[in-house]
Amino acid sequence: MSWLARIAGRDEWADKLHRLYQFQQQGALPDEASVFADVAAHYPRNTRFIALPMDMRCIGHGEVPVSLREQHDALARLRSTRQARGAVIPFATVNPLVPGSVEECKRALTDLRFAGLKIYPRMGFAPDHPDLMEEIYPLVSDLNLPVMTHCSRGGVQGKRICNYRGDAFTRPKAYLPVLRRFPQMRICLAHFGGQDDWVDYAAAQPTRGNENWMVQIREMIGSGEFPNLWTDISYTMFHFQDLAPILKLILTGGSLEARRLRSRVLFGSDFYMTRQEELSERAVCIRLREKLGEELFWQLAETGPEVWLGERDEDKSLWTLQG
Repeated sequence: MSWLARIAGRDEWADKLHRLYQFQQQGALPDEASVFADVAAHYPRNTRFIALPMDMRCIGHGEVPVSLREQHDALARLRSTRQARGAVIPFATVNPLVPGSVEECKRALTDLRFAGLKIYPRMGFAPDHPDLMEEIYPLVSDLNLPVMTHCSRGGVQGKRICNYRGDAFTRPKAYLPVLRRFPQMRICLAHFGGQDDWVDYAAAQPTRGNENWMVQIREMIGSGEFPNLWTDISYTMFHFQDLAPILKLILTGGSLEARRLRSRVLFGSDFYMTRQEELSERAVCIRLREKLGEELFWQLAETGPEVWLGERDEDKSLWTLQG
């Protein structure tokens, strides 16, 4: 299809069709090892990758051919292969709407000894769903494991979930009950609010619901009220020319708010979703490193992730100082 669009003089359409074809081909790869090999080619040899499964049953988009247990077991096998040993950090996931998902998540965290939890409330549940608050978060907190959660207006959404409800489940302030009940649990709001909110911020345009999630996350972290709240820039910097300068601006400076934010932003990928974009993983990483400089880049790409994963201690004084 892309070559037909190019013949018709529609180069922009041709490029988009080609990227969608790449995305489709990536999703059609036979197993997790094939996807891992592809993304690993974009990064240095000693890079480690957090692997995030999803339980998309019961969200109205058809049957899922592979069960959550099979996904978890496949990631456990990948972790132990010669190809991925030491490079793949698997997380467990849970969808409290699905019967048996909570018990399977517990199995992955305890028996398989996975390194953290991934949740995706936009599929149709609140982050303070009773099953999460009473069964999953207490276990995660006791094990001192981190949580990664989707926090943008895009992505997978339950078929019967309208944008208004999807936003209500996903907005940063939806996590306030979780943050307050489990203050020691390290929670990362992925995507730093999402690319749409960054674009609207750059253009001084109102966002849906009249709240900008990027600004909301900055304020929540900068306030110092939630020392274990994090965010990442996965799938947010692909409009690089417009958005990377904003990232550098909000992460630099000597204010207490900027220093707190700098310590709580992680580099992220969101591969293979990024196959839909013009820039490659490697291109974004190189451009970001050049834009931010070595010290700040490695804070996002190495130091911060190690603290968030519980592998490295940090100076806590940023969270005891008053602005």
